[in-house]
Amino acid sequence: MTNFRERQTSYGAINPLSGNVHVIPADTANGNWTMIFVEYLRQEYPEQRLFLLWDGAAYHRGVAMQEYLEGVNWHRARDTWHGTCTLFAPNAPEQNPIEDVWLKAKQYVRKHWRMCQQFKDVTHLFEEAFNILSFQFEKLRMYLPFLQLI
Repeated sequence: MTNFRERQTSYGAINPLSGNVHVIPADTANGNWTMIFVEYLRQEYPEQRLFLLWDGAAYHRGVAMQEYLEGVNWHRARDTWHGTCTLFAPNAPEQNPIEDVWLKAKQYVRKHWRMCQQFKDVTHLFEEAFNILSFQFEKLRMYLPFLQLI
């Protein structure tokens, strides 16, 4: 593989009740792609209210996302909102269960690096990891008392 620097951005979420992991590739991480991802989740769970726990990335808390949520929740009482976002503490990946998913998928890619001739092979292995691996969500345990309230 050449040493040309390529990258792939992915958005991911875990359904803490079912353990399903949802991952979509994105061109970049920004407000537009964040809204696309949330809309994807809304389509996956059309009759359910979304409660998103996110890190403090600018595109998670930016104006575009705030305006999107205002539109989704327009004229609704707070307890009936279609989507709510809460941020983890700053610089606290130990609170974020999706970080463990990214780590395990990257470890899978590293384990099979010999199969990679091009960057598309790397992205294929990364995506394959989500279909092959099983994930333990130890960090979700700290949120279970809250999830039972929903």
